[in-house]
Amino acid sequence: MKKYTLLCAALCAAMLFTGCKSSESAYKQAYLKAKQQEELQQKQEAEAQAAAAKQEAENNVVVPMEEKPVTQTQVVDNADNVPVRQETVSVVAGAGLKNFSVVVGSFSLKANAEGLQQTLKSQGYNAQVVVNNQVSPAMYRVVATTFDTKGEAAASRNALQEKYPGAWLLYAK
Repeated sequence: MKKYTLLCAALCAAMLFTGCKSSESAYKQAYLKAKQQEELQQKQEAEAQAAAAKQEAENNVVVPMEEKPVTQTQVVDNADNVPVRQETVSVVAGAGLKNFSVVVGSFSLKANAEGLQQTLKSQGYNAQVVVNNQVSPAMYRVVATTFDTKGEAAASRNALQEKYPGAWLLYAK
């Protein structure tokens, strides 16, 4: 009887160890299933990103640009780095402008501009008053000196800036 019991125990143990043996195909199936899930998740994320980008592109609205006429532009010559304003002006009082002028004052009242013009004339300048009607209100510019070249006008402006710190160059259209 001991032999039978021992034989049965050995047979059960052998079946137990061979029955629990995992197969390689089970591991392979689990790996393939996990890989498919990962690929599906990546595909869904890519689709979500593409949909978000499309939605964002549809939501972007381009506002048309409003065009406004230029009444004052600042022209800068890089050679000497002296800023020059370009304006359309007409002479109110004076002999006439050359290409570049030195403006020492800007007034909305013509009487104030004429007062500064008289002060400059008493100091020996050939001062003129010009008006820019393109801005609102119209601005009366007091021109102390006027020149054909920018270099001469810049030198005159530099000299006038001691007494008139806001002096600037005007290129009359």
